[in-house]
Amino acid sequence: MEAKEEILRIIDVLNDTYESEEAWYGPSLVEALRDVSPKVAEARLSSNTHSIAEIVYHMTTWRIFAVRKLQGDAEFDIKTKDKDWKKFPVVDEFEWEAIQMELSLSQEELISELEKIESDALLEEFVPGRDYSYYTLIHGVVQHDVYHTGQIGLIKKAVKSMRLEEDDDFGAYDGGSDFDKDNDYY
Repeated sequence: MEAKEEILRIIDVLNDTYESEEAWYGPSLVEALRDVSPKVAEARLSSNTHSIAEIVYHMTTWRIFAVRKLQGDAEFDIKTKDKDWKKFPVVDEFEWEAIQMELSLSQEELISELEKIESDALLEEFVPGRDYSYYTLIHGVVQHDVYHTGQIGLIKKAVKSMRLEEDDDFGAYDGGSDFDKDNDYY
């Protein structure tokens, strides 16, 4: 059996960005989501931005993608916008719990698949159906998590500063902003 030191380091980084209380860059994903209510999870800062619920769904989708690729599934892909960025017009307590549970399960599956790898040599192999390595894919998941965790933090701050959580019409908030109207960054 060959060494798998890099795989173990990657697992540590994935776990740190997901749930550590000591991530060097700021709150982990779990910390960022800790006090997000269903109303905050469904909020949009403007009509052309994603909600926290949609971002979490998107993060889960790409974890599942990584798991399927680690399992050798060359056919699995995310080809439709609904599979990548599902819309959640209303997020109640049950829906929000389900979205968070799916994220948690996808993290467990990803770590489990990585733990099955017997050698760091797999990291140099190309992902089935892609033109990049497993190393790039897995580090991409880490970078993706950090990026979207930052978005979640910004959305939470914006929502709190607008004090929208107290507003009964919170879910209908549009913000009236034309910020990045032609872009789909968030």
